[in-house]
Amino acid sequence: MTGIDAGSRRWWAVGALAVSGVVIGVDGTVLSLALSTLANDLHASTSQLQWFLDGYLLVLGAMMLPAGLLGDRFGRKRLLLGALVLFGIGSLACAYSTSVGELIAARVLLGFAAAFVLPLSFAVLPVLFEEHERQRALAILAGSALAAFPLGPLLGGWLLNSFWWGSVFLINVPVIALAIAAVAMFMPESRSARRPRLDWLGILLSTTGLVGLTYGVIEAGEKGWGNALALASMAAAVVLLVAFVAWERRVGRRGGTPLVDLGLFRLPGFGGGAALSTLLQFSLIGLIFAVPQYLRAVLGFDAMGAGLRLLPLIGGMIVGLGLGDRVSRKAGPKLAVLVGFAVAGAGLVLSAFTNVHDGTGFVETWLAIIGFGTGMALPPAMNAALGRLTGERSGVGSALITAIRQVGGVLGVAVLGSVLNSAYRDRLDLTGVPPAAAGAVRDNVASGIAVARQLGSDALASTVRAAFVHGMDVLLATSGTIAIVAAVLALVLLPGRRPTDGAEAAADAPPVKDVAAGVG
Repeated sequence: MTGIDAGSRRWWAVGALAVSGVVIGVDGTVLSLALSTLANDLHASTSQLQWFLDGYLLVLGAMMLPAGLLGDRFGRKRLLLGALVLFGIGSLACAYSTSVGELIAARVLLGFAAAFVLPLSFAVLPVLFEEHERQRALAILAGSALAAFPLGPLLGGWLLNSFWWGSVFLINVPVIALAIAAVAMFMPESRSARRPRLDWLGILLSTTGLVGLTYGVIEAGEKGWGNALALASMAAAVVLLVAFVAWERRVGRRGGTPLVDLGLFRLPGFGGGAALSTLLQFSLIGLIFAVPQYLRAVLGFDAMGAGLRLLPLIGGMIVGLGLGDRVSRKAGPKLAVLVGFAVAGAGLVLSAFTNVHDGTGFVETWLAIIGFGTGMALPPAMNAALGRLTGERSGVGSALITAIRQVGGVLGVAVLGSVLNSAYRDRLDLTGVPPAAAGAVRDNVASGIAVARQLGSDALASTVRAAFVHGMDVLLATSGTIAIVAAVLALVLLPGRRPTDGAEAAADAPPVKDVAAGVG
């Protein structure tokens, strides 16, 4: 690749990772649009439709920690390329599935591949970039993940209107092929010099614990927090994860290589950065869960129209990313994260005053404010954690951060979804509605509007819309409270000055220019 200097190659590599992140994010959002089509074409039941989503999430959450350790041991570029290839194969398998079982298996393969792509994408940043450039690279990756939310409905709506349902997966293949080529050409190989041994018991305990926790939370979100299976699954997961922590401590005391280096949490900024980025994920996921439903069921937009009206979130985020980078470099991550969380919290609190008669102008205003705050806060919060990692531990550390954020996102959907559903059902007036129809109305707002149309009842439609907006407002107020609490926590958890790479990083991570010079 003559004619492209080492520094440019590093940024091309980040661009490839950002594209991969967009594809993986879109894959998570676009499927929800195709569920009704899949129910008809594959004769899938409601529980099978849910497994199209949950099978992906379970494997994604379970495999992230092993993925980080395997990247440190065998090479992050090598495993990242393998994961991208698997994601492309899984996309093809999804597109041409002819049965429910085939599609669930293909979705599991996609989740397995994504579990390697996401943490390894972040793991290469401490190797490729020094601190002053790393946050910019982080902003690109974080921005790509958030961009997937409006792009999913836009792209999915167009594909489903123009082609068959498999096209929502087939579109991944050429984009992933470009990402594979860019990673192969521009990214240097990196691995731990000490080649850590595999902690098989740690892998088993963490994998089963995370699967149990994710499954329990999903079940609780769907069937209620008193569901016996959900509670049993979460209780078993807690036992397994406690055993995992105890085992990791034992391995560390004996001088072995644990799957998770618990000493990372003693590094200034690591635990705080991981916790704050997870809180932001938790609070933002509620907005992503509720607002598309509001735009479609209450305001009546189709998938593409809803996606277009989410774009102010991305626009605000782009502006926030630039300002957050400048503030963080000049005044330290604490101020950038504090201001970002405060702005996002204010936007979420403002959004909680939405009423059923508001137009899209008010919605787009608070979406832009929330996006701005998110853009300011997320990269410096993550960089506070990633910046403490050396080349030796970047895989395991990045996987730990990503796994925590993934669990936070699943919890956010379950907890905040329950908040919305409870408030929605409490406000419904179903007087005179037949029992079977009333049950459908209680399920969700889309079913409620459909029932109202079938019954020809404008009064029921108005009740459903008003009840959902009330539920959404309660959810957004809860998310805003979490964001404001996180702003206060930033004062305690983050260092006050701009972090440096430190002596430890210099000791065992190769200089950026030497790593980049080896590309090609």
